[in-house]
Amino acid sequence: MALQAGIVGLPNVGKSTLFNALSNAKAQAANFPFCTIEPNVGVITVPDERLIELEKLVKPNRVVPTTVEIVDIAGLVKGASKGEGLGNQFLGNIRSTDAIIHVLRCFDDDNVIHVDGKIDPVSDKEIIDTELQLKDLESVEKKIARNEKMARTGSDKEALRGLEILQAMKAHLEQGKNARAFAVTPEDKEKHLYDLFLLTIKPVIYVCNVDEKSVVTGNKHTQAVQEAVKNEDAEILFVSAEIESEIAVMESFEDRQMFLTDLGLTESGVARLIKSTYKLLHLATYFTAGVQEVRAWTITKGMLAPQAAGVIHSDFEKGFIRAEVIKYTDFVKFGSEAACRDNGKLAVQGKDYLVEDGDIMHFRFNV
Repeated sequence: MALQAGIVGLPNVGKSTLFNALSNAKAQAANFPFCTIEPNVGVITVPDERLIELEKLVKPNRVVPTTVEIVDIAGLVKGASKGEGLGNQFLGNIRSTDAIIHVLRCFDDDNVIHVDGKIDPVSDKEIIDTELQLKDLESVEKKIARNEKMARTGSDKEALRGLEILQAMKAHLEQGKNARAFAVTPEDKEKHLYDLFLLTIKPVIYVCNVDEKSVVTGNKHTQAVQEAVKNEDAEILFVSAEIESEIAVMESFEDRQMFLTDLGLTESGVARLIKSTYKLLHLATYFTAGVQEVRAWTITKGMLAPQAAGVIHSDFEKGFIRAEVIKYTDFVKFGSEAACRDNGKLAVQGKDYLVEDGDIMHFRFNV
């Protein structure tokens, strides 16, 4: 599934360094603003310990993990909503993503230039928020103008309701609040806001880019960020882009683990970020497991069995007959599909089955 999360932030906060560590792509990471002009897209493997266990049990010819796309978007600057600093292009790149990874500089280093000449991650966040909110406000105002014409007669109740929602959203944005914090029913959101593709309605992870000694406990800068976003429904991660770039070039798994242990970490910041991004995009994983291949498949949470089958091939969805489902915990417990079948742990499910994260599935279809 081609869902994307975009890495955003001011210039020189560590976006491209983090992106390189995530994807091993060759985004230029230099000590000056706008070193990333075109968005770089990396296809990132999602760490999943369950694949390791399935590989041990099934002993397949190959193992294929699932992935998520990360886009490194050039740094925004104050005035981006009005076109400053290639702002329209950058904002358009953000609009095409499904979620935002907002990188904030939370380290002191006189050798790395800050675009505003001071280290203040809360101020940096507010600059980005303001530019995105202003662009959203522009979109909302344009739709209000269209809806006002339809609502003038008073006979179009849907247009009147839409105008009410849009005016409330306009007031919300004018207060310096992000659209994702706007209280609205799913139905009204779908009918009146979805087509606006608002930037600040996208789910967000705040990544505090810290120095090595702050990667576990944080520092005064991360504390300020935590206080600033305490009322937002958002996750905060402490990650050192510099450390992650060092880990990325280590070929030995044992060396990486030893390095992490010395830092007091159980897994890398990259692994934590990928997992959090996967969760942020409301994604889930199901598996197919056979001698030829053990494979993880990405679905959106809430998919029914035929839709999940369609992720493999559209014919699977068109000709769906049934799905044979084994829970991951049962597969690990009994050790094989045959043993699960013998112990009554293989369930035959129809078109209304809601696929759960970790399901091991085999589809029957006919086209």
